[in-house]
Amino acid sequence: MTRHYLDHASTSPLRPEALAVMTEWLGKAGDPGRIYAEGLEARVAVETAREQVADRLGTRPRSVVFTSGATEAIAAACWGAAERGTHQVLTAVEHSAVRLGAEANGSVTLVGTDHHGRVDPDEVLKAVRPDTAVVHIQWGNHEVGTRQPVAEVVARCQSQGVLVHVDAAQAIGHDTINFDDLGADLLSVSAHKFGGPTGAGALLVRRGLRLRPLLLGGDQERARRAGLESVSSIAGFGAAAAAVQTETESAEQRRLTERIGAAATEWVGVHRYGDPTDRLPHLVCLGIDGIEPQAVILGLDRAGVAAHSGSACSSEDLEPSPVLEAMGLDAHRSLRLSVGWNTTNADVTAVIDALPPILEGLRSLR
Repeated sequence: MTRHYLDHASTSPLRPEALAVMTEWLGKAGDPGRIYAEGLEARVAVETAREQVADRLGTRPRSVVFTSGATEAIAAACWGAAERGTHQVLTAVEHSAVRLGAEANGSVTLVGTDHHGRVDPDEVLKAVRPDTAVVHIQWGNHEVGTRQPVAEVVARCQSQGVLVHVDAAQAIGHDTINFDDLGADLLSVSAHKFGGPTGAGALLVRRGLRLRPLLLGGDQERARRAGLESVSSIAGFGAAAAAVQTETESAEQRRLTERIGAAATEWVGVHRYGDPTDRLPHLVCLGIDGIEPQAVILGLDRAGVAAHSGSACSSEDLEPSPVLEAMGLDAHRSLRLSVGWNTTNADVTAVIDALPPILEGLRSLR
């Protein structure tokens, strides 16, 4: 059976450009901090990747701190910012890595959203206190795709002298990001969301901002993140960043997800969640009346389609989606379909053809 992978928002297959450079480096040894030939070659690979990631994110290479992924980058942002205050502000639809990271470093204020999952910048500013260290805001939601008014929140917080951390893990490779123009203080990304390797990510740090490191030990990453660099993973991250054609790929991904969204309007008991236009281009979230998502996912799997329900870090224990709860929607029954760099029309056709009979069959069992 031909398989159709529609869970790119969880993790995306490795791009061939990343695979090629990673394969080369997996067979080599060399500490980028050493001055012998192998070490210098490794240093060149790391710094080349740093330039590639910086170019993709609209910043200078020195602002890029490599991490093991977005989760570590977020933890480093929460920990580093906590030195400036005992309070952190975040939206109620942030990823669990942001919420738990903030809660571990002081008191937290959650700011609610509208039914699309979008926050009001005025409400964010109302939550800021004299002891607020940082405001966290995602670029776009990991479950329903709604973009946040990031630029406005950043500008308003700047006027208050409050740090802003942007979680862009779901946006990199799918939306055009220019960190320097945005003016945010911190921004976290992960490589595997757009065709880079797992185990690689980055925290972008605004020029001039000093942040205490989360990991202590050696002086790697200019003493901002200790530990021997994973050269193969970092090189793969850089190669993926250089290979992605954001505008072209985003347009195609939006076309594919619009096919799904348009088809869903014809299905009984199915609703589209999130903002239908101002959204990340690569994912669509559907609410399904009266049917548990696990049954839908298993039905799709038998039809050769890989899909997901709820956020990637909340569904393993079958808990309701905190994102949909915050939006005032049915948090127990949703289906997230997400496309990526290698998704085809056939993949989307497969889910459009498979889902209606699956839903009809499950409803007939009730």
